[in-house]
Amino acid sequence: MELTSDLEEYIELHTEKEPEILARLSRATHQKILRPRMLSGNMQGQFLKLLCRMNGAERVLEIGTFTGYAALSMAMGVGEKGVVHTIDINDEIEEFARYYMARSGLERRIVFHIGDACEIIPRLEGMFDLVFIDADKRQYSRYYRLVFDKVRPGGLIVADDVLWDGKVLETDSRDAQTKGILEFNDLVQKDERVENILLPLRHGLMLIRKKE
Repeated sequence: MELTSDLEEYIELHTEKEPEILARLSRATHQKILRPRMLSGNMQGQFLKLLCRMNGAERVLEIGTFTGYAALSMAMGVGEKGVVHTIDINDEIEEFARYYMARSGLERRIVFHIGDACEIIPRLEGMFDLVFIDADKRQYSRYYRLVFDKVRPGGLIVADDVLWDGKVLETDSRDAQTKGILEFNDLVQKDERVENILLPLRHGLMLIRKKE
């Protein structure tokens, strides 16, 4: 079944309404930030929020903050005692993201790290209930290996963009990012320590549960 614009509108109408702070963040991102399509959006944001609530997540790690939409969505799902650690390498966007975090009323639930995730992840202490990967596609497999032992048994890893606009099916000229996605998808599929499903949500979400 083709996902037409009419079906997309119907889906949005039957998904929980986007919170006002996230609607404002989305508008500002599209007006002021390059590559706004990197924004998670309401459907994915609601999905991540529900995953946090359904899994009882109190400690979340996000790799790839962008303007903070997903981080705020997950902060809404972790509850009063929860915390979302989010990492982004782009310090030029930090002020923009922090502005909306501060106005969300959820700033105290978010720890914002600026720098290379591959250097920051090993320094993070404690276990995580959920990890969301949405950063450099070339590094997905490395991120996965770095976070795996930091995810509690029964915890979740969610990776975005794993269909990569259909490029995963192209065989003629695969760029480095597509190759990174393909490597990651194969790595997860062969990993007997997890259960996984690839969902055709947005640009493809890989939902991974670490076996207990």
